Amino acid sequence: MKANPKADWTPDNVKTVARTYGLTVRQRGTSHAVLTNASGQHLTIPMHKPIKPIYIKRLIALIEAGQ
Repeated sequence: MKANPKADWTPDNVKTVARTYGLTVRQRGTSHAVLTNASGQHLTIPMHKPIKPIYIKRLIALIEAGQ
């Protein structure tokens, strides 16, 4: 993920990685998902294919901030 944020990340990939690292994923019938770490920080990601690299970088930062 860190090495290649420009890869073709899909919404399912993002959700899987988020859950693997202990983030809470909320998406209630909308086109956006809200990811929250253990410290309460959150990130809203538009769930369109492919996910833009800036959101992958922000996801990495959110994961690292929660550890």
